[in-house]
Amino acid sequence: MQDILEKYIPQAAVAPSFELIKTNNVYLKIVNERVTRHGDYRKTSNGQHQITVNANLNKYRFLITLIHEVAHLVAFNKYGRSIKPHGREWKHSFQLLMLPFIRPEVFPNNLLPLLALHFKNPRASSDTDAKLSLALKQYDAPNDKNYIFEIPHGALFRLYNGKIFKRGNKRVKRYECLEVNTGRIYLFNPNAEVEFLRVQS
Repeated sequence: MQDILEKYIPQAAVAPSFELIKTNNVYLKIVNERVTRHGDYRKTSNGQHQITVNANLNKYRFLITLIHEVAHLVAFNKYGRSIKPHGREWKHSFQLLMLPFIRPEVFPNNLLPLLALHFKNPRASSDTDAKLSLALKQYDAPNDKNYIFEIPHGALFRLYNGKIFKRGNKRVKRYECLEVNTGRIYLFNPNAEVEFLRVQS
């Protein structure tokens, strides 16, 4: 398992991550990309703790996702299964588990202050933290995607499912976007990744 972890997370994080996996009796599955999530945790019918993480994540996002999912397991074990999935018990567990990793041996210096800020009150997904998500993206393999906030107002873009939208105004934190086929308005996080099509004339 340590050999496998070395391919996916920073070297300095391998031993403590392996210890967490072993201590919590985790069955870790590394899977093909799922667009809607980076990872998940579930307790299988035979009582096994299964965590899946997307194989395509950069090593820093992979580590954050792995610890995020271990925090679900730890929180459920400590506080019971009636807690909210991303409530205060999970946040507290995530903070404690992540703390030993927020150091320069594991993360680049440009990420450390953003991580420290994020983990004062961790969110259900690091993707909803625009500054941290942008900083993490620079370590991704190059792709042809753009963030919503980079799309010009009134321009068209396509989602992973083929649906085409027109970018509208920003409403507080999120962007109103019109689905071209149905005329329905949807709200998008500013750092949702989409395929830019063209500016409408």
